[in-house]
Amino acid sequence: YSQNIWKKGGYWSTSKAFSLAKSLSIGNSESFVVKQINKKTLE
Repeated sequence: YSQNIWKKGGYWSTSKAFSLAKSLSIGNSESFVVKQINKKTLE
């Protein structure tokens, strides 16, 4: 029973961490693109 809870909690935290990393990587790539565009506009 306790192992079952641990599995659920482990899966939940893993999926949460994965979605967090995904949103972070998406946000980073978006800000990177914005920086590139701003550089070109400033030149």
